[in-house]
Amino acid sequence: MFRSLHIAATGMAAQESQLDAISNNLANSNTVGFKKVRADFQDLVYQTLRAAGTQTSSTTMSPTGLQVGTGVQLVSTTRLETQGALTSTGNSLDLAIEGRGFFVVQQPDGTPAYTRAGTFKTDAQGRMVTPEGLALDPPISIPSDALTISIGSDGIVSVTSKSSPQPIQVGQINTAAFVNPAGLHATGHNLFISTAGSGDPMVGNPGMDGRGGLLQGMVEQSNVEVVEEMIGLIRAQRGYEINSKVVSAADEMMRGATALLR
Repeated sequence: MFRSLHIAATGMAAQESQLDAISNNLANSNTVGFKKVRADFQDLVYQTLRAAGTQTSSTTMSPTGLQVGTGVQLVSTTRLETQGALTSTGNSLDLAIEGRGFFVVQQPDGTPAYTRAGTFKTDAQGRMVTPEGLALDPPISIPSDALTISIGSDGIVSVTSKSSPQPIQVGQINTAAFVNPAGLHATGHNLFISTAGSGDPMVGNPGMDGRGGLLQGMVEQSNVEVVEEMIGLIRAQRGYEINSKVVSAADEMMRGATALLR
């Protein structure tokens, strides 16, 4: 059996994985706070037919050796944590992080989750929550008679009301930073949870210890560059086609070898 058939098959599978990553990026090109993902590949083990330095005679040796590759495999998917474009919305509850960090929200089971999507709203109790109802951690409640809401770059939330025209602080928004944010585990719904690879969260005030500041009335758009993804799509398609042609060429060669036996 031709080795090239198996090698080309791994190449086709790799291009399928690349296409999966690109399609997910494009699908989320308008998802607030989304970070694009890159598929990383590595070559498979090599079959060594002759090692470099093998004696070829009593006085000479092979300078390079002879190795045959066996293909390629997907080794990881890397989330690229570059800053997305900041868009003004005019909504006082919309927040964007300029720089490092994640908003901390509380999941239904009480454990924390992390997100870059700052499209917050208020629920029936006045708490600031995500569109799916997850409250900030620690929770922040906006009084029902609030006239204005002010959120500073340091995360301090202040409101004014008819009974209190002077700003009153009602809470502090914390953000979390990670040594390796690419190691976070994505759970969907714009949420991540920490892992051994990401390291423990370093939670504190925005703008402190390397955490980015908050921008009120703005959201961070996806960092997906559609043109760049389209170029990657073309490359993946052409790579798949080339590998499929290798399969066809190997098939033709085997057909020719079989015809010799007739």
